[in-house]
Parts: sequence; C-alpha cells; structure tokens
Amino acid sequence: MEKIEKIEVFNKAKSGLIPEGINQDAGHFNVFRLEPFVGDRAKPVPYRRRDYFKITLMVGQGRIKYADKVIEVDKQALVFSNPLIPYEWEHTETIRHGFFCVFDQFFFHQFGTLTQYEVFQPNGTHVFDLSDEQVTRVSALYERMLEEINSDYIHKYDVLRTLVFELLHFAMKMQPSMSWDKQQVNASKRITTMFLELLERQFPIDENHRKIQLRSASEYASQLNVHVNHLNRAVKETTGRTTSQLIAERILQESKILLKQSGSNVSEISYSLGFNEVTHFNNFFKKHVQLSPLKFRNV
Repeated sequence: MEKIEKIEVFNKAKSGLIPEGINQDAGHFNVFRLEPFVGDRAKPVPYRRRDYFKITLMVGQGRIKYADKVIEVDKQALVFSNPLIPYEWEHTETIRHGFFCVFDQFFFHQFGTLTQYEVFQPNGTHVFDLSDEQVTRVSALYERMLEEINSDYIHKYDVLRTLVFELLHFAMKMQPSMSWDKQQVNASKRITTMFLELLERQFPIDENHRKIQLRSASEYASQLNVHVNHLNRAVKETTGRTTSQLIAERILQESKILLKQSGSNVSEISYSLGFNEVTHFNNFFKKHVQLSPLKFRNV
C-alpha cells in the first residue's frame, strides 16, 4: 500500500487486474494479499476508481483520516471503505500484512443496495479493532476467497458473495445493537442518516445516471415524507450544519470529480448537477473554490 491513499487517487482508472471472462452485468470482484503493496518496494495499489467498495484486513499500525475524525489503528483492524466517503491512509509503512477485497455495487445488485448496511453508511462504523483470535478467523475467510477465485468452479462468484457477507456480518455483530438502539431512541439521528443515504444515492454521475433527481432540502423532505422544517432541525441538531450546506458540499465534491476525471464539458456537468444555467454553476463553483470550473480543470 502506498504511503497515503487519498480519495482523489483512489478514484483514478483501475489497473488492468480484472479477471478475464467476467460478464460486466454481473459486477466485479477481486481479492489480494496486502504484502505486495506495503513496504519500501510496494506496488501501486490497484482499484482506485470511485465505484469500488473495499474491505481491508490490516495487521500493523496505521492512521485513517476522514473529514471529521482521525482513527488510529494500534495493532490490527478490519476496515470498510465506501468510495463515496473521502478518506486517506497515513503511516502505512508500518503495516506488516493483511488482505483486501474490492467489488462494485453491481456485484450485489440482486441483494439490494450496499448502503443499507451500517458499515457503508456515512455515519456508520468503518473501522473495527480485532483481537488475535478474530484476525485468525477473518484471515481464514480471505484465504477461502483466494482459493475460490482461483478455482474453475462455475458458481464461484456466488460463493465469494457469501464470504463477503460473512465478513460484513462478522463486523456488524461486534456491535450487536449499539447503533440501532441509538437510532430507535434518537429520531433526529435516524432522519439524518436517511437523508445522508438518500443524498449519496444521487451519485456518482455517469452514463447510467446523467442528472441528480433531488436538488433542494424541500425535495429531500418530500422524498423522506417529513416536513422540510423537521428535516432541517434534525440535520442541524445531528451534524451542526444545515441541509442545504450538506447538499452543496456533496454537489461540490462531485463537480470536482467530474471536472478532473470525466470528458464532459462544463455545460454538461452543470446540467447533470441540477443547475438551470451554466452561469449559476460557475458562480457556485467559484464561490467555494475561488477558481472557475475551467481553471480548476486545467490546474
């Protein structure tokens, strides 16, 4: 693993490690040992595009930085990475070994959306400290993944989905009822979690999703079947920011990605992000970045 893995880097085009013969409609999955990607002679970490989810078992010390918190890993941990949640790794030269698997949302399309699980939600728990015994159990699951993906069994990807679900539920059972109890007690947190999930569903913008469907706080409130004032109070109480601020921040994040990584022109990006006029998008972007969209693209 390289020293710092930033979301901007993670979002770049995937390296050519996709196994041959996979039907694109079935989604994509792959699994690796971590050793080749740590240390002084580490290889570049594969799978950096934003449409990949990742589950990593890391043994060693490291630090994971999110927008609002820093998590220290003192010994070993299981880490769930949602590509839509910005993060970065630090001090990964002290990571000794581990595994990671990557997959896109289409790999689990018949089971619903991955963001229904707390480990992939914006306010969920993403890092789980493990005991030595738990590392042994999780490592065994990854070893089975490696064995399965290298087999010629025709239904091996069904088995791999099952193994990923074992990892997911293994982590969530480590905190059996904490987050759900809090959501039951605190309606504001529950509404805020639903709002943040709905916000993330508007993205990413790609060929199959050309325009966001919800643009204002009132539109989100209508979709959630709550009054807009109720939504605004809940979000403000839980996050300290307004609903409109969170929507604007997420649109700004997506606009930066599209300007740097897509071939769409500014007018197309403006339309896809729900702006009625290109000048409105230009003013919005310049207000937050102090650069015009074109200048930002060319930096």
